[in-house]
Amino acid sequence: MVKFLVVRFSSIGDIVLTTPVIRHLKQQVEDAEIHYLTKSAYASLLEANPYVDRIHSFDGDIKACIAMLREEGIDYVIDLHHNVRSARIKYGLRRIAFSLDKLNWRKWLYVSFKIDRLPDRHIVDRNLDTIRSFIKKQDDGGLDYFIPEKSEIDIQSLPEPFRKGYVGLSIGAQHETKKLSIESMVELCQKLDYPMVILGGPEDRERGEHLVSSIPGKDILNGCGAYSIHQSASLVRQARVLITHDTGLMHIGAAFQKKIISVWGNTVPRFGMFPFRADPSSLQFEVAGLSCRPCSKIGYQKCPKSHFKCMQEQDLGGMVSACRQLWDSP
Repeated sequence: MVKFLVVRFSSIGDIVLTTPVIRHLKQQVEDAEIHYLTKSAYASLLEANPYVDRIHSFDGDIKACIAMLREEGIDYVIDLHHNVRSARIKYGLRRIAFSLDKLNWRKWLYVSFKIDRLPDRHIVDRNLDTIRSFIKKQDDGGLDYFIPEKSEIDIQSLPEPFRKGYVGLSIGAQHETKKLSIESMVELCQKLDYPMVILGGPEDRERGEHLVSSIPGKDILNGCGAYSIHQSASLVRQARVLITHDTGLMHIGAAFQKKIISVWGNTVPRFGMFPFRADPSSLQFEVAGLSCRPCSKIGYQKCPKSHFKCMQEQDLGGMVSACRQLWDSP
């Protein structure tokens, strides 16, 4: 038996983006046993993944974590987070390790001086580079997301207007500069002619309620904070079209090969984290030609330039037209 430890502490989207590594190791390495180390808050994301043999929850205590992992007899560490904490884990285990090249200096060049030296490769492919020594070839699969049976949402349990189809509208993001303004969200919802299920975490609940109250008479269901991440994933899987910011539900949608309209603000698809092998008809919306973009590889709580053009100038009409096209396509 060969024991692999895959390390990715956070967050939702980044963990989903590591799932091809898990699958490749489990399917192509004889007698592979896959261990996964992540923060406690994200451990449930992998609970139904059949390629993971054991999930280890990290609560911040590095010494205790290393001691626990030593007991497991890990053979190889696949470090897909590649930060100070994961370095301490690798040092403490003293096992052969393979680490993701995060391209930080190239991203810094792009963000700071708009010099683009990034490769034309998705982060999934770069994640898989870490295990090239163990696998024969890269398969044709995309991302994986497995929903526990108990968390599946029966579409018939939704109000009647949503049972024949709806648009999933993911309104959250970790940073404000990745989100459309609330005014733009209201305008977008006003123009959409389909039932909409708003998706997000508890922190997005108030924003979702504002959308519902701002557009009386529309079939809009605020699911923010009302559903677990697995339940939200179930709603994404059953949506006819998904409109989303650059966030975790975007990658979950890609795992289900959904028709995705992704909206990009201060971050850019060139970072290599656009929807991986989503439905081929999926579309990306971004404001081209802004000299200030990308302004960060992650995001800010407010626009550093104060104008927020990367979101304020988004083509909302184009998104509505794209949604109609995707809704009607096979």
